[in-house]
Amino acid sequence: MTSRQQKLIDEGEIAADYLEAFLDILDFDGDIDLDVEGDRASVAIDGGDQLYKLSGKDGNVLEAVQTLTRLAVQQNTGERSRLMLDIDGWRAGRKETLRGLAEEGARRVFDLGTPVELEPMTPFERKVVHDAIAEIEGVVTESSGEGKNRHVVIFPDDEYDDDDDYEDDYDDDDVDGDDYDDDDNYDED
Repeated sequence: MTSRQQKLIDEGEIAADYLEAFLDILDFDGDIDLDVEGDRASVAIDGGDQLYKLSGKDGNVLEAVQTLTRLAVQQNTGERSRLMLDIDGWRAGRKETLRGLAEEGARRVFDLGTPVELEPMTPFERKVVHDAIAEIEGVVTESSGEGKNRHVVIFPDDEYDDDDDYEDDYDDDDVDGDDYDDDDNYDED
């Protein structure tokens, strides 16, 4: 095991301790599972009857709890945490929904022969859609719009202008979008 992997395992354990205390305060039950996915710690809480309350509408409460958990890890380690938190399967379910939305969007592009604009999404959600579309031949994606109106556009591959330098507002270091600010920029570390 490399020192980087051990560091991620340690992050997950610190997060689990914090989340266990958090659940105790709320008097919620839940099983905490730790993993390392790629280059980040992953923590999932499942099994409690009231956990859905910690996901909130559109995952807003989940994002807040994730931010608090990352801050707790940072306070303990002195380093910024990029851990991903899922509660009651909300994030995993959202990924599946977004993949389905991407596939449906691609079908519409094939049927209509014209670009299709999807609903506004967070950087994390756009990343899931871009990745899903990248696996489908004949279509490409681009993000368009600004701020809360930023969304994915799916183009027929033959109509996409390759001269445009494609850049989205996410990067591989922050696919969950937590460093996204209101000016449609990322904090750079």
